[in-house]
Amino acid sequence: MTSMENAFDVLQARGFVQQVMHPEVLRQRLGTEHLSFYIGYDPTARSLHVGNLLTIMAMVHMQRAGQRPLVIVGGGTAMVGDPSGKTEMRQMLSQESIAHNAQALRGQLQRYLDLDGEYGAVVLNNADWLGELKYIEFLRDIGRHFSVNRMLTFEAYKQRMETGLSFLEFNYQLLQAYDFLVLFQRYGCVLQMGGDDQWGNMVAGVDLIRRVVDGEAFALTFPLLATASGQKMGKTAAGAVWLDAELTSPYEFYQFWINVDDRDVPRFLKYYTLLPLDEIARLDALQGADIRQAKEVLAFEVTALTHGVAAAQAAQQAARALFEGTGDLVGVPETALPEIRLATGVPVIDLLVETGLASTKSAARRLIQQGGASLNGIRLQDLDAVITSADFQQGALLFRAGKKHYHRVVVG
Repeated sequence: MTSMENAFDVLQARGFVQQVMHPEVLRQRLGTEHLSFYIGYDPTARSLHVGNLLTIMAMVHMQRAGQRPLVIVGGGTAMVGDPSGKTEMRQMLSQESIAHNAQALRGQLQRYLDLDGEYGAVVLNNADWLGELKYIEFLRDIGRHFSVNRMLTFEAYKQRMETGLSFLEFNYQLLQAYDFLVLFQRYGCVLQMGGDDQWGNMVAGVDLIRRVVDGEAFALTFPLLATASGQKMGKTAAGAVWLDAELTSPYEFYQFWINVDDRDVPRFLKYYTLLPLDEIARLDALQGADIRQAKEVLAFEVTALTHGVAAAQAAQQAARALFEGTGDLVGVPETALPEIRLATGVPVIDLLVETGLASTKSAARRLIQQGGASLNGIRLQDLDAVITSADFQQGALLFRAGKKHYHRVVVG
């Protein structure tokens, strides 16, 4: 960890800063003090995804500059549901599911953040204090500081008023603001960070700290990231790109980054890697076919941070094997096919669905009809083709869908 490199300058240079409350005061304090700051994640799934990774990387940079991360895994707020950026109410999860997801997220966050030392990150669950609240006392002591008229001016609520906002969700801002107050009082936390759609909730927290304990606090938001093509970051045709290797394999994770739009590479290198800015500038200067080198660096660095160097190397080798004819296929997604099924033959349509290269049998048929599927390098044309042991080469089949999606099938 460097000694008091100004975290505000680091974040600004890498493009993380969208909105900030009292920027000059915050910058001065970040340059002279070791502050505690927090970011929250509601455990609505068993894994975080690439969209969350931007906020995680901001925490990494802050910690490397001498600031202490407090990470809230929102076991309490997940029971309410954040309306920010949503057109409809979240699906309600059971307490058991929330607790299971919270434990999984804690394990993921430990990969990126240092939990030891004087400025080690602290992972907290807001269910520990929200679950103890008494409703009438909370309304009297906390709710009285909130103006309904003002809450309705925030974008998150304005959007939802058109489609329907439940009273349950309307409470979310109070709970998030209360989180900030608790962290301010118990941990000396003076800064909340998060996506720009959280600005209203953050301002409410800063205001609550001022009203209840006359304290000074700050809010800083990150850009809501979309790709150069306008697609939401981390979303693909197959769904979200997860940080959990069981949900998105290291190879698929690597492929996501290697296939990003050329225009996105420079800013993604700033957001998602720890490379120095001068090295990123060198990679940004690459033109034409050489941009592939910058993409390889991006894909390798992010995969190594998320899954480890060994997994990143395997994914890189697999990608080179498929696209350049070098390296090996160890990291390519693989499905084992019981030998007994091969005795009677397996329809190729079924295999395209089982390997995830097609979502349905109808999609598999369209893929073949449009010339987008191949087996062992030969384009598939027969919709009624059946796979037998004779089709295997050295004990494996290699399917391809489109130009970039590969899957091995082995006998097992």
